[in-house]
Amino acid sequence: MSDARKEELAANLAEVEERITAACEAAGRARDEVRLLAVTKTFPALDAALLADLGALDLAENRDQEAGAKAEEVTALRPDARVRWHMVGSLQRNKARSVVRWADEVQSVDSERLADALAKATRSALDSGQRDHPLDVLIQVSLDDDPKRGGIQLNELDRLAERIVHVGDLRLRGLMAVAPLGIAPSEAFEKLALASERLREDHPNARELSAGMSNDLEQAIAHGSTCVRVGTALLGGRGLASR
Repeated sequence: MSDARKEELAANLAEVEERITAACEAAGRARDEVRLLAVTKTFPALDAALLADLGALDLAENRDQEAGAKAEEVTALRPDARVRWHMVGSLQRNKARSVVRWADEVQSVDSERLADALAKATRSALDSGQRDHPLDVLIQVSLDDDPKRGGIQLNELDRLAERIVHVGDLRLRGLMAVAPLGIAPSEAFEKLALASERLREDHPNARELSAGMSNDLEQAIAHGSTCVRVGTALLGGRGLASR
């Protein structure tokens, strides 16, 4: 079963890589400017391990409860794999201590209170030896001001960025957003690109722009995305973590 699944994942990965390469060429960008983030949420740890075997070492989850156990299992399955885990889902402050145990990066920071909680949890993890490096974070911004989708409004971006920079033990890497329904992806990603440009004026190291998923990665790359978050195109329709 795992051999057949690995072949399936390898074929899907090759197709996604072709799409990313073609999109980069169309945009006049180098392929190494765009990182592929494999979104393994709801899929079993074995799928994540197989992706690591295939060279996809940046893996993303959106629920802490599922992710922590899965990260441990992948480590047991592939102890030598240098997997880097990313939190891309909505995150409550009371999950901060748990998230910093497994996540290398949190892409969904959308409030000063969450930034404070993550900084405090990261400092504790560093002091106890559970981590050996600060936590990389991206600010999730809303492109349509819909509170259900998550993300801060663009007029609050500067204040949150300053809080992250000064709170300690967090490293501001850039922005993340989801193209909202009802707005053309190109329009949404152009708006995000402008916000990223403004952010880099005061925070030149915040170069990451996480945008684009299975259905719209080409448009995101055309507007400067440096990280595409791909789940369905790699793994298929959503499975069950216990599979």
